[in-house]
Amino acid sequence: MSKKTVLVTGANKGIGYGIAKHLGLSGWQVIIGARDGQRAEKAISELKAQGIDVLGWVNIELKDLDGIEKAAKEINEKYPELTLLVNNAGIPGDMSVDSEHTEISVIRETLDVNFIGTFALTKALIPLIAKNAGRIANVTVPSEISPYWHPLAYVASKAAQNAMMGVMAIEFQQSNTPVEIFSVHPGPTTTDLNGNMALPGFHDIETVGQKFAELINDGQNHQGEFIELYPIVKED
Repeated sequence: MSKKTVLVTGANKGIGYGIAKHLGLSGWQVIIGARDGQRAEKAISELKAQGIDVLGWVNIELKDLDGIEKAAKEINEKYPELTLLVNNAGIPGDMSVDSEHTEISVIRETLDVNFIGTFALTKALIPLIAKNAGRIANVTVPSEISPYWHPLAYVASKAAQNAMMGVMAIEFQQSNTPVEIFSVHPGPTTTDLNGNMALPGFHDIETVGQKFAELINDGQNHQGEFIELYPIVKED
């Protein structure tokens, strides 16, 4: 049986790196999606040093739709055995302001990257993933608004991504398309995206990467599911 192949976007750091590492350690061949060659090469050498089979990296800049088309073409040519797309890459928007003070330009940019770009990449790779009866996993946050943490641009972009997942899951089932799509919420995690916030209940990248890999390797069908690796615990 050939090895399973995964593309993880934003895999040169943060949660994406943790996911790539732990899927790699569990026997997956890994393709790194990144927008910076130097950072991608650094991640690749670190992963290879840990015995992970990294096939290479693809330049994916989610706000560049022409670039996404090129990346999809390259993936089809170089990695025709792709069976899993992990849509992890994203930008935070401005997390320091409330919605009233959020600039329209920030909303637009965050949606362009986190939703439009993710949709464009997913759309471009569906034919290949369907050919391999594969899966698409989106790293996201709940659409339900948390009273503790709710930066508008980011939450709105992820709510749109969750809607995309739900609609696609139903359509794949209705059309008997052999693709499974689901969303994974890592829970509060200390990363660059949130300024390395480390409050009680936060997890590190290693823990989240490992738990994500366990989910991917569990042999279950998760079509249309929103899975919380570590649900946010409500305070009393």
